[in-house]
Amino acid sequence: MLRVSTAIVLSIITLVSLTMAASDEGELRQTKLVDLGTALFFDVNLSRDRTQSCATCHDPARAFIDWRDSGVDAAASLGGDLVSLGDRNAPTLSYTALTPDFQLNAEGEYVGGMFLDGRESDLQSQAGAPLLNPIEMAFPDKAAVVDRLLENPVYVTAFRELFGDDIFIDHELAYEALTESIAAFEQTEFFSPFDSKYDRYLRGEYELSREEELGMTLYFSEQFTNCNQCHQLNLLPGSERETFTNYTYHNIAVPINKALRAANGLASGHRDLGLLENPLVNDPQQAGKFKVPTLRNIAISGPYMHNGVFQDLKTVMLFYNKFNARSSASQINPETGESWGEPEVAENISLTELESAPALDEKRIDALIAFMRLLTDRRYEPLLEFEN
Repeated sequence: MLRVSTAIVLSIITLVSLTMAASDEGELRQTKLVDLGTALFFDVNLSRDRTQSCATCHDPARAFIDWRDSGVDAAASLGGDLVSLGDRNAPTLSYTALTPDFQLNAEGEYVGGMFLDGRESDLQSQAGAPLLNPIEMAFPDKAAVVDRLLENPVYVTAFRELFGDDIFIDHELAYEALTESIAAFEQTEFFSPFDSKYDRYLRGEYELSREEELGMTLYFSEQFTNCNQCHQLNLLPGSERETFTNYTYHNIAVPINKALRAANGLASGHRDLGLLENPLVNDPQQAGKFKVPTLRNIAISGPYMHNGVFQDLKTVMLFYNKFNARSSASQINPETGESWGEPEVAENISLTELESAPALDEKRIDALIAFMRLLTDRRYEPLLEFEN
């Protein structure tokens, strides 16, 4: 369980507020809204058992992921009861505010939305979902959450100042105000600073090593890799504010995380259908697809894949490479010494994308990893020395 001191919360509020110096009434309200959202984000009382906050599973000290072991190598998060265990890896909140709303694009592909299956359309609706999830923060309903807010006179004063004296009369409106506040905090530069070495390189403030330059060349190449088919939003390499995801959904043949399933008790035959679990989706061809994640802070946000089945970033790269490398060694997972395993969902695999590049040798794989390490926000760069 993450417990964040009041001093730390206040320092974060100060940091965020300084970036939003209010020059008029509207900006002043936004600053106060962010301050409220910051306090809410770190408040463990906003779980039924008063044991976890948003920051517990999205730790700002670790790129907004849950890096606690929880008995399964951080593959999934414990619920607020400290017993319940989910089946998916908590995605980072880094740069998540830039995610488009859930929609079908012009090509008929599902794009955007929150969570790995897009089941919440936007950032505000995502902010409220974990509070009511029985294996997360576990409140029975919105009214119970609002009752918890009413215990805190600071919240009562802040909500009434920002949303009106009658805000607590209707628990639906009060709950919406809570999610608006948290979403306002998540939209700040604190979550999306764009200050990595890659960003500094674009501004002429950082010089690439030879390996990093090779990795960047390979990454944006359409001849030697297929990375940017899914992990590039803007059309041109070097575009500012690149999020390194196009927010589409793919089944990349990820195997079951057997250790996680043994721990959380789901039946051995259970299949996580990904996008098809989204209540707005009923097309069987979407089974097994998950949203393409951002690669920003990827070097420090393991374990990887929707179920946390791989611990190391190089393992992920070797997994992708197995689709194009034909040697027997390439078909072995280096973390287990065994074959990669069968896909959890064997249909709808994005083979066109996965098989569209030549096999990579170790030098080029290492160069790509060196490039992805460049995507680490400045404040997390000290963590890179602990990563392979």
